[in-house]
Amino acid sequence: MRPEDQRGARTSQSPGTPYTTISRTLIFLTRGDEVLLLKGAPLKRLWAGKYNGIGGHLKPGESPHTSALRELREETGLVTAALTLRGIVHITLPQPPGILLFVFSGTAGDDLLIPSEEGTPTWVNRKDLDSLPLVEDLPALLPRILDPGPFVYATYEVTDAGLRMHFD
Repeated sequence: MRPEDQRGARTSQSPGTPYTTISRTLIFLTRGDEVLLLKGAPLKRLWAGKYNGIGGHLKPGESPHTSALRELREETGLVTAALTLRGIVHITLPQPPGILLFVFSGTAGDDLLIPSEEGTPTWVNRKDLDSLPLVEDLPALLPRILDPGPFVYATYEVTDAGLRMHFD
């Protein structure tokens, strides 16, 4: 099949219509009872002032793992090769493209964290997560990624009524 035959971008979401996605990574590192989150910069377009994992878009030619390592280095200064793919989340938005999210976990030591224009990397004790302004899906996603259990497959749908999440 030719590359142009692979494209499925459409302006509608009728059943059976291919749905284009943007590939992204999301990384959660742990250190004992702590998880590394990024407090979004105050002027960040999405999630300003909210806590999320580390991550971003895949660049052309990158694998999800390579992208995760790059994003981790760019947003925190950390260099590690010990990341494990723990989940895949397909996010459907009201208008294409959607997002295909590759979620990784790993462990880290006491290395120095370096803030970036995206925000400030912060170690948070897991028992304190409920008291923070988290990105909307983290309360449901984090335990599934950080606790032992099966690989996580999920679909999110962003609607006018809010975020609907389904975990397989």
